[in-house]
Amino acid sequence: MAEAWKNMLNLDTVTAFAKAIQSVYKEFPVDEFVKSTVDETWNDLELMARGKKVTVNMRVYLPQDYSEALRIMDKAIAVCDDFFKLCFPTYVEMYGQDDVNWDLSMRAMELYTQYSSSEFAVRPFIIKHEKRMMEQMYAWSKHENEHVRRLSSEGCRPALPWGQALVSFKKDPSPILPILEQLKTDPSAYVRKSVANNINDISKTHPDLVAKLAKRWYGKHEYTDWIVKHGCRTLLKKGNRDVLAIFGFHDVSSVDAHGFVLDKNTVAIGEEFTFSFDISTKEATKVRLEYGVDFVKSNGKRNRKIFQISEISFAENQKKAYSKKHSFEDLSTRKHYPGSHSITLIVNGTERGTLDFELTV
Repeated sequence: MAEAWKNMLNLDTVTAFAKAIQSVYKEFPVDEFVKSTVDETWNDLELMARGKKVTVNMRVYLPQDYSEALRIMDKAIAVCDDFFKLCFPTYVEMYGQDDVNWDLSMRAMELYTQYSSSEFAVRPFIIKHEKRMMEQMYAWSKHENEHVRRLSSEGCRPALPWGQALVSFKKDPSPILPILEQLKTDPSAYVRKSVANNINDISKTHPDLVAKLAKRWYGKHEYTDWIVKHGCRTLLKKGNRDVLAIFGFHDVSSVDAHGFVLDKNTVAIGEEFTFSFDISTKEATKVRLEYGVDFVKSNGKRNRKIFQISEISFAENQKKAYSKKHSFEDLSTRKHYPGSHSITLIVNGTERGTLDFELTV
């Protein structure tokens, strides 16, 4: 996917972007900008590096006065192609961190996030001026625009993909919590997903904190319930007993698993196999079914990936048969390697049997 996005930043689109700026700033030198941007190094640059080069050259060819450059950019972002809109908050990140430009930069990121996202741009501000920036983020959590409210959560995620890690929040996420509290019943699903992802980030370093928060939040509002469930997804996969109990998956003793088998013990990369099993219950209870595959990595070590099968309510003395296929076709997110693998059935967070199999070329 990154390769496809990278290719969207090319000679034609860079030229169109330069012309979009020129449409609001007549003095902008389109030919010079394009020539210095799409130069002999361009083909070797990845997506983020191409975007950064565009931003650097915006600085070269826009007025050097920061406030004047922002006035032009405020108009240009509304008329340029979507693939270039991220360059505008990046410009603020790169050139607007001086204290004298603080108010200008905050206003700009608030505006630009409504067209793209300032989630990466705010992070250096948080790292350098945590207290001041988090006060701004909290103010944004009350903004009328959903994109700005989302920024207040997404921008302070401790481990935002592709973003600078916020090490201090990995150690102590408490400055984030007032923002999440403010947004826990937000009417926008776009915002709620960000809140859930923020909670999921926190759960990886502070599982007990998230378990307590989830218990306090759950059952109060349908929007919050979704946030809690999605935000606890990593803890659920890890079989955290406190979190499983919140959602009713605490019963282990009255659930039995039988007949866990594979249809074959050897499977080739690109093929699939089928595994089957039966579930029976002594009492009425909720059941969460998962399976884990211990994949061989390129270095020969194994790493487990958890896959969910279903969540279902069983009646007393109910029995149900399951049959599930798993594909070993290579994906952009996962490449398969030959060797001894295993598959484990997991019921309400508890392992209920492991089977070994060989993956071959």
